[in-house]
Amino acid sequence: MKFMSRRRLSRVDESDDEDPMSGVANLFDIGLVFIVGLLVTLFAAYRLQDLLSEKSNMTIIKRTEAEDLEIITKKGKEIKAMKVTKTQAKGEGERLGTAYRLQDGTMVYVPE
Repeated sequence: MKFMSRRRLSRVDESDDEDPMSGVANLFDIGLVFIVGLLVTLFAAYRLQDLLSEKSNMTIIKRTEAEDLEIITKKGKEIKAMKVTKTQAKGEGERLGTAYRLQDGTMVYVPE
């Protein structure tokens, strides 16, 4: 009977020697899952899935703080960014259509 009780005590003593930092690895895994989830949410919120697709073509026009325009075009895997200032936009050409600014600030281009 005493032999069995010693064996049970030795098992209890072994469990007391656990590494106190073993729980940190689980926190690191949870952090990685959170970061990946945050990235997926941001891509979905800003509709940026097309940037990762090879088949999609897209054009983004954004206005910088200096009132200059930046045009970003993506065709297949190739991405080009072009800055347009007021001096670069001057010149001669033909009228292709009309652009309208709506009340909410968005711009709509209507080809002729």
